[in-house]
Amino acid sequence: MWLTRERVFYAGLLGAAAERSLGGHGVYVSPAGRPNRIRIGGGAWQSGELLVVPPQVPHRVESEEPLILNLLIESESVDPAQLPDFLQRCGAVEAPDFVRHVRAAHARLLAAAGRERFGDLDFDTLFFGRPLVARPIDARIRQVVERIVDDPALPVSAEECAASVRLSFSRFLHLFKQEIGVPFRAFRAWKRARSLLRHVRQSATLTDIALDTGYPDSTHFSHSIRQVYGLRPSDILAGSRRLAVFQ
Repeated sequence: MWLTRERVFYAGLLGAAAERSLGGHGVYVSPAGRPNRIRIGGGAWQSGELLVVPPQVPHRVESEEPLILNLLIESESVDPAQLPDFLQRCGAVEAPDFVRHVRAAHARLLAAAGRERFGDLDFDTLFFGRPLVARPIDARIRQVVERIVDDPALPVSAEECAASVRLSFSRFLHLFKQEIGVPFRAFRAWKRARSLLRHVRQSATLTDIALDTGYPDSTHFSHSIRQVYGLRPSDILAGSRRLAVFQ
């Protein structure tokens, strides 16, 4: 797994995931040509080698293969209107050139592991052939976003954030959703759940990880993680024992 502040690339086990709802633009690619299946909400199943899901859209993915290639693009980092056409869709998408490109990028990363620092590579250029266009964000909202991204475990409320940038509570909530594309509470919950990815190779207990990532207890932690990833935290950690993580 290659993990940055604004991007994630995961090549590993999918597991028996239930419905999930990720906070970024999700991209699923089958590593060896067999189509994966996706169901958006309660809709019909769709099949394809490339599956695309916008942020905060509940979905379930199944794969005939144990492994899957998964990219995640943080919603606040890209202009949705400037994304490649196939990334602006939802469900199974036909983009064979991009599928081949992702598989080639995965092969390069496998070859580079242990010999080349991933930080020396440009994520967008490697996977998309060019940098994705950044999202223009109001400076006040960007200040709040960076505060949450820097420390997702910080117990900061919307009221506190509004006051810190001198906005009324209602104006702040409206402007945040307008600028980021998702409500403040959903954004904060996603960043907290995303921070679990930095702990998947640690030997700490679930309770310790829950507290480190800002959850009040392991019960709340488990419930929130299952809503986001469709898996229990214990299953995520068990499936990551042989996972190499690059940050």
